[in-house]
Amino acid sequence: MTTTSASTASAGVFDDITASESSLRRFLHGLPGVDQVGAEARAAGLGTRSIKTTAKSFAIDLAIRMVDLTTLEGADTHGKVRALASKAMRPDPADPTCPMTAAVCVYPDMVATAKQTLGTSGVHVAAVATAFPSGRAALDIKLADTRDAVEAGADEIDMVIDRGAFLSGRYLDVHDEIVAVKQACGPAHLKVIFETGELQTYDNVRRASWLAMMAGAHFIKTSTGKVQPAATLPVTLVMLEAVRDFREQTGQMVGVKPAGGIRTTKDAIKYLVMVNEIAGPDWLDPDWFRFGASTLLNDLLMQRTKMVTGRYSGPDYFTLD
Repeated sequence: MTTTSASTASAGVFDDITASESSLRRFLHGLPGVDQVGAEARAAGLGTRSIKTTAKSFAIDLAIRMVDLTTLEGADTHGKVRALASKAMRPDPADPTCPMTAAVCVYPDMVATAKQTLGTSGVHVAAVATAFPSGRAALDIKLADTRDAVEAGADEIDMVIDRGAFLSGRYLDVHDEIVAVKQACGPAHLKVIFETGELQTYDNVRRASWLAMMAGAHFIKTSTGKVQPAATLPVTLVMLEAVRDFREQTGQMVGVKPAGGIRTTKDAIKYLVMVNEIAGPDWLDPDWFRFGASTLLNDLLMQRTKMVTGRYSGPDYFTLD
């Protein structure tokens, strides 16, 4: 079966399912239920796997390449964004062999600053949109927010779903909004944020995953980082199972992005082991797996320095984000 991204999905593949609220509900509620105990036990088991030195070095560099270096604070300044973008291009100024991060993730009004600083480096600019983090705005405002970010130079848009609509069972409204935002993205890739800490059950996480993929998401993302719990291993396991099953059924690959609360190299490696075991090695690539993080990068850099030099750098050796 040929593997493609969701953006190249054949038109009309899910037309029958999304033709009405009732048919979409039947499909989503007909998905296999998640065994909560089993999912949590498997995630815990995968989290105990150890990897050897060479593999660990590879995993650290891969994790760095997968980071969406993020600042999403009301106090963000253009200077802070420029500094963050510079760090994304040269995470360790003392070591030119250190890879760049995947992207810099900012609010829409900071996109132009990030884009100007990053230039042709290859580091993408991701922008949160659609009334992030609440998602509580009219559709026309969400679409304008998205278009503004893309016009400013965003390569990727991270949107939030309407959790109220989803939890109320208005699945078609959520689906159609994702479709509309994707259209507003134009050439930019679309990541769809579920805010899994508010979805209440693993079954809802699985349903949201399929709903977003059917609507054409390029990535599905756990969280905004503003609500706890954010990313967890069991939630990410359920999402990885969903993208794996979606590819088996359609031939289309969709990426996964856990975000919020992933702070250490040990945590990042647990996620990479899970990606390999659940979805498969095709997802071990920044095009298909990302970490939404701000503090993770510094720990990755400290561990990388330890492996190269045999000693740890102090926590103040790398710039704080």
